[in-house]
This record gives sequence, C-alpha cells and structure tokens, in this order.
Amino acid sequence: MNPQVSLGEQRAAKRCGDLVGYRNHPARHLASIGVDATTAAALAAAAGAAVGLAAGLAFRASEASQRSVPAADEPLIPVGVDEVISVLRGSAVLFDGQLNVVKASPSAYAFGLVRPDRIPLPGLAELAAAVLRDGRIREAEIKVPRSRGSTQLLHVAARVAPLRPGLLLALAEDRTQAIRIDEVRRDFVANVSHELKTPVGALSLLAEAVLDASDDPEAVRRFAGRMQQESGRLTHLVQEIIDLSRLQYDDPVESPEPVKVDEIVASALDRSRVDAENRHIRLASGGQPGLQVLGNESQLVVALGNLVENAVTYSEPHTQVAVGVRTAGQMVEITVTDQGVGIDESDLDRIFERFYRVDPARSRATGGTGLGLSIVKHVAASHGGDVAVWSSRGAGSTFTLRLPLHAERPDAPTPEATS
Repeated sequence: MNPQVSLGEQRAAKRCGDLVGYRNHPARHLASIGVDATTAAALAAAAGAAVGLAAGLAFRASEASQRSVPAADEPLIPVGVDEVISVLRGSAVLFDGQLNVVKASPSAYAFGLVRPDRIPLPGLAELAAAVLRDGRIREAEIKVPRSRGSTQLLHVAARVAPLRPGLLLALAEDRTQAIRIDEVRRDFVANVSHELKTPVGALSLLAEAVLDASDDPEAVRRFAGRMQQESGRLTHLVQEIIDLSRLQYDDPVESPEPVKVDEIVASALDRSRVDAENRHIRLASGGQPGLQVLGNESQLVVALGNLVENAVTYSEPHTQVAVGVRTAGQMVEITVTDQGVGIDESDLDRIFERFYRVDPARSRATGGTGLGLSIVKHVAASHGGDVAVWSSRGAGSTFTLRLPLHAERPDAPTPEATS
C-alpha cells in the first residue's frame, strides 16, 4: 500500500470497490465477505424483487401523471350542427343550460323567435325550460305577432329536444297558411251546404204553394216566377262551384291561344249591360287598344265579367263603371273602377276567399254566391297573372287584373290568310 495515501482514503476506496462488486455480482460478493451461498442467494433475490417493485411503482406513477393531463375543452356546438341549422327550411334555435341563445337561423330572427340573444316569447321559453328539466322532447303551438305592434298572429309549431346535457335544439315551422287553408276548407263545406240548402228549400216551399193555389191562376204565375228565380240561382251556384273546382289548383291553361283584350272587355261589359241599364249605371271602356294575352278566352271573360258584375251590383244608381286597359312592362293591366260604397280595410284581405261576402244582405238580394272574386283570383293565377284591389269606404273600388302580355310576331299568319 502506498504510504502517501491516508488511512481514510484507503477505507473509502475499499467501500467503493465493495459497492461495485455487489452491483455486478451480488451473490459472489456476499460470498467473498464470508456469507454462505444460500444466504447470499436469498439476499440477492430480495434485492432484485425490491428493484422490480420500485420500477413497477415508477411506471404506474408515470401512467397516472399522463392521465391527469387535462383534455381539450369540448366545443359547445357539436361538429356539423352549425352547418345543418344554416340550411334548414324552418327556423332553428340552439339554447345553452341558462336558456341563452347560442345559435339561431336567419328565419328565427325573421319570425321574432329570438332577439338577438334572448327568447322574447314566453311560450317558447317555458317549453325549453321544461325540456331542460327532464330531458324529454316537447311540442307546442305558439302564436307569434306578425310584426311589432301588429294584431295579426302567426301560428308556429315548435319542437324542443335535447342534443346533449346543457344544449337544446328548438325547431319551429310556420303553419299559418296551412291553418288558414283548413279554415277555408271547413268554411267552404259549410257554405256550400248552406247555399245549396237555401234555393232547394225555397223551391220546395214554392212547389207546395203552387199546389195549394192551383185554383188561383194569378198566385200560380207569381209562385212560378219565384221558382224560376230560385232555380236560376241554384243553377248559377252549381256552375260557379264547378268552375272553381276546375281552377282551384292554379294549373297552367291547357292549349292557350292568343286572345284579344278588346274582345274580352266587350264580352264582359255585355254580360252586365242589361242590369246596368235597369239601375241607370253607365258602362265605359277605354285605354290602349290592340293588346293580346295568351290563355283561355272563356275563362278570361268570366273573370273580367265577375269584376264588372260586382262593380255594377255595389254601385249606386246614376254612377259609372269604367274598364281601362294599359301595359306595364311585360304585363297587361285591366282595371275595373266603380263609384260604389267601397270596401272596409278589414275586409280587403278576405274578399278573394270562397263564399266571403262584404255585404251578405245585398249579395243574397242580388243572387250573389260569394264565389265570383275567388274565381277571378284562380283564373289570373292559372294565366300567370294576379289580381289586386284598392278601395276605400264611400270612395269606390278599383280592381286590377294583371296578365302577361302576348306580343304577336310580325311574321305570324292572320286568320284570314290561313282560311
């Protein structure tokens, strides 16, 4: 041993050597220091088990630390829902757990279902709150004002369903038109029954009266005249119902032909000329001549004739009913203007409904059926046009029938040339 190395340094070097020897060959090292082979093997196995246990604990700790890393926040609106809402035909609204509006389609704002991030309708808010409580899908019909300050209501069918905890989807569909159609259909059936019952009942009573007055020729003639009047009214009603049933689907006219507007006007005025003369009402016409439309002449004569007939019926004696013709762009406008009693503003939206009468007493006295304006509307629609009205109580009315202009080709053969 080197005499210059201290005793402490020699002891430290010996311990290091012992540790290295134990780490590389634990059993051999233990045997070298006087431990028997069995004991050395047991000690070595225990040391290996301890090392393995420590390694396993370290692996588990590593896994736990990896699992404890927080995951990324889940988006509030599920993937794809935003795109679906934007293309839905109806209105759609997404609510969060506090019933705040997360997303809404443009039609939902147009309907007034949301403002801009809240629900102004108590009915929809209550429906959403109930779904939020128990997670059950609910449906209800909600009435929404058509606009601010308006008394007219829209009928909206609402359905609210949970998408996931804390997120609701509300779907709304405007059923105003469907409900209105159902009401019109019910009214139509009721009114047809009533209108048919009235002349049929009158004919039955008049027939009994004729039998009872068989020995009185004057009474028989009087009752026969009444019977003729009621049968004419019944025939007119049935014919208008048939015409309306053919037109109510607004299908395009089959095999349309060029029709001269001047001839339509002349025929329509002729239908009411006798009645107008009896009531001392002057019929006048004017405007742009030589125009043509494409369609069915008989239907157009009936439509314009109904407008003229109504104008004469609701005009006072010694007034005038005028029919004017002009072009507006690619449309022909035929106006019928009277100086009659006019129509209240509250009735203007309904006068084109079947069997609707502004003045039921006058309509029944003159034999009106309440179908004339409805026929006008459907004839205009089937010819690609429309009908509009302006009126004021006491100032008369103006009905405008608009039809697509048919421009006759210069090279088209004339009827004389083809005959």
